[in-house]
Amino acid sequence: STGRGGTGSTGGDRQGQKVEEEEIDIDLSAPETEKAALAIQGKFRRFQKRKKESGP
Repeated sequence: STGRGGTGSTGGDRQGQKVEEEEIDIDLSAPETEKAALAIQGKFRRFQKRKKESGP
C-alpha cells in the first residue's frame, strides 16, 4: 500500500518510455495530513460545484 488513490497514471499512449515508480512516504495518521486532505477535498468540491453551475 503506497497511500495513493487509484489515479491510473500509467501514461496510456506513451510507448517506449519507462515510467519510474516514485516511492512517497507519507504518515497518513498525522493530524497535518488529515488537515491537508480536508483542505484539498473542500477546494475540489467547490471547483466541481462551480464547474457544474457554469456548465452547458
